[in-house]
Formats: sequence, structure tokens, C-alpha cells
Amino acid sequence: MEPSLSSPTAPKKWLSRGILAIGGTSFLSDSGHELVTSLLPSFLTSTLHAGPAALGAIEGASDALLGLSKLAGGPLANEPSRRSKVASAGYLLTAVATAAIGLCTMVWQVAALRALAWSARGVRSPARDTMLVSLAPRAAYGRAAGIERAGDNAGAIAGPLVAGLLVGVIGIRQAIFFSIIPGVLAAVAISIAARQARTMLSAPANRTRLSFNLGELRRSGAARALVPVAFFELGNLATTLLILRATEVLSSGGRTATAAAALAIFFYAAHNAAATAASLVAGPLVDKIGAGPVFAAGSAVYVGAYLLFAFSTSSSALILTGFLLAGVGIGFAETAESTAVALALPERLRGNGYGLLGLVQSFGDLGATMTAGILWALFSPAVAFTYAAAWMAASIAASGLLRPSREQQAESQIS
Repeated sequence: MEPSLSSPTAPKKWLSRGILAIGGTSFLSDSGHELVTSLLPSFLTSTLHAGPAALGAIEGASDALLGLSKLAGGPLANEPSRRSKVASAGYLLTAVATAAIGLCTMVWQVAALRALAWSARGVRSPARDTMLVSLAPRAAYGRAAGIERAGDNAGAIAGPLVAGLLVGVIGIRQAIFFSIIPGVLAAVAISIAARQARTMLSAPANRTRLSFNLGELRRSGAARALVPVAFFELGNLATTLLILRATEVLSSGGRTATAAAALAIFFYAAHNAAATAASLVAGPLVDKIGAGPVFAAGSAVYVGAYLLFAFSTSSSALILTGFLLAGVGIGFAETAESTAVALALPERLRGNGYGLLGLVQSFGDLGATMTAGILWALFSPAVAFTYAAAWMAASIAASGLLRPSREQQAESQIS
């Protein structure tokens, strides 16, 4: 077990207005774009008369841009005076571009706005995460990350629920327009956090040169820490595959396709609720025992979840258990990943570290889902989920690499 990373002299008060504002930012922003994401399939097919191939192409391209833009946002987040502007602008642009999808009359317009929104979302992420760390004492990095992840996961519950309510009252286009409200409020909330962050950090006299600092990241041991993360993300399947598998299993139990789909969506909401709760639990655990054991625990419950999805036949209870385990797994793992970057890197490199982490997460998830989809089509869902479980098992074996070395801890504390 890793030694405790908390300090006996650490300040007791860590939950500041700025940290709560970042948690609120993630909740509001995720509510807005998840509202639109849940409506996008219907908007493309029923309103614009496009097929599933268009949806797949739009989502695949957007996810790839998300990863690349997170990497690009790393250098912008390293300087305190710059990161607050990047974060505020990124949240505002995400809100405007996402809501503007409701104006579209052609598929290519949806693709362009989704790409713009996801690029802005990616660029802002390292700035937000670096700002979050600047607001928290070192002994509370895990708890601060847990607050942010909990807000994000809670938004994934609220967004689809609000979408479902609005569509029946005002229609798809008007419901998409509504997403501008939580999106703009997210930009306001991150500005509140930025204001507090500016009072706690002094900007350097000269602007730092924009650089990916890949050489310094390699020498700092960041590449070593990203090995278990990469293994995890190569097994981290999109929740759409979980919903698809659940619908298939539940339909075989005598339910209609409509009833099975509705129950699967309810299980997905339970997954997000479990992820929200797990993030809040994972934060204090990371601060107490370190990122490695918490990350390994998240991967372990994912193995159990995927085996349930692989071999369940018609049991709704087993499928619900699989969703809940996957929610706990993502809540634990993502909180541990974010905290590991903060603990391993000095202030001047954290923006780059978060950007590189985002790139690994996005492209790993994309590769995992594409490969599992192919295995599903060629063989069976059992093969696809067993493949993903194998990567999760590999991430458990490599989880010790998340432990920062003594040199890393010393340098990050000094900075």
C-alpha cells in the first residue's frame, strides 16, 4: 500500500468557494451538452433525415478532436493569468456552439458545430483542472478532484432527464436551444473560481513560452504514470455499448423492445448516480492511501461489471449490477487519474500533464469502443466485453506506476 499522502499539519479547511464553483461548473456544463447529446440521434434521424452512419461519423470525429484539443490546451493552462481566460472562453464557446445545433438544417452544419463545441471543451479542460489544483492544498487534491468529477457525473443524470421533459413540451429544436442556459451559467461559475484562483497565485513577470514540454514530461515520469491509464482507457467502453448490450439482454427476457430500451436508460441513469457517489468517496481515499490503490479498485470493479455484461442472459438484476459496478469504477478511476497528475508534476508542467492525460483518455476510449464493436460484430458480445475486461486487468497489474517517486513528490511540493 502506498504511504499516506496527507500531512498532519495540513490545513483542515479545503472546501473553498472556488472548488465548489468548479464542481458547479462541471455540473452545469455537462447538463447542457448531455441534454443535446441525448437528443442528437433523434434530431439527426427524425428532423434532418440522416442515418446512423452520420451520427457515428460526427461522434467519432468529435471525440478525436476532443483528445487533440486537450493536448493543445495544455500549454495554455500553464500560466495562471492565461488559464482563467482560456477556461471562461472555452465554456462559453461550448455553450453557444452546442445550443446553435438547434438552428441546423443540414447534417454538415451539425458536424461543424459539434466539432467546434468539442474542440472548445477540450481546450478548456486542462485550464479547469490546473485551476482546481491551484485552489486546493496538496493534502486535498483527491477530494477536490472528487468534487469536480461528481459534478460532471451528476450533470450526466440531469441533462437527459431535462431533455426528456422538454421534448414532450416544446419539441426537439427548442429543447436544444435550452442548453444555452446551463452552458452560460457554467461560464459564469468558472469565472468565480478564476477570481479566487487569481488571489491565491501570483502571475509570473514574463509570459511563459507556449510549449508541450514533452521532454520535461518524460523526464518527470509522466509517461510512466500514463501506462496504467492507457491500459484502463483501452478497456473503457462507451456507455452506448453498455446500453446496447442491456437492451439486447433485457429484450430476451420477454420484454418488448421499447420496454427494454426504457429500462436500459434507467439503468444508465443509475450508473451515473453511482459514478457521482463514487467520485465523492474516491477523493478522500486518494488523499489517504494514494492514487494507485484507488485506481486499481476502480479497474477491479470494472472487470466484474464487464464479466456480467459478457455472460448475463436475461437477468435484469445482473445487468443493473453491471451498470452500478461500472459507475463505481469510472468514479474511482477518473478521480485517481486526475489526482495522480497533480501529485506527480510541478506547477509549471501540470497543464501539459492534464492535456496529455486527456489525449490518452480520448484516443484510448475511441480505440476501445471501435475494437469492441468489431469483436461484437465478428464474434459475440461476450468476446467484446471479455476483451475489455482483459485491459482492465492489465491496468490493475500496472497500477503501481501511478505512485509518484520521492523525487517527483519533492519537486511538486517545492513548486
